[in-house]
Amino acid sequence: MDAAPDDAVPLVRTLTLPSEANLNGGVFGGWIMAELDKAAGLLGMRRAQGPCATVAVENLRFVTALKVGEEFSIYGQVESVGRSSMRLKLDGHAAPPGGGETRRVVEALFVSVALDGEGRTRPVP
Repeated sequence: MDAAPDDAVPLVRTLTLPSEANLNGGVFGGWIMAELDKAAGLLGMRRAQGPCATVAVENLRFVTALKVGEEFSIYGQVESVGRSSMRLKLDGHAAPPGGGETRRVVEALFVSVALDGEGRTRPVP
């Protein structure tokens, strides 16, 4: 069992559907990346106490295939905070929809910046 880190925050949980399938019967990597970006946005907004945007993905590693029909959960933690940027560590886990053991399927490091009302960077509180 690949558990999320103890200090990780649950951010996204969804069921993978046939519409997300790739040609090999797994889940399309682009769909997984989009879900990770949603999770990074949520974690960044919580930490920045307002709007933020992804500016880079420094690391993205698909550990094992995510299968259609599995529950996909993303956990995250703030790794570091700069003046206006944040490094956000994300872990994606798969599990059978009826419950059972989970396994890590993806890990990523997103960089996000806090934004003001005009869309310019601002300091992270």
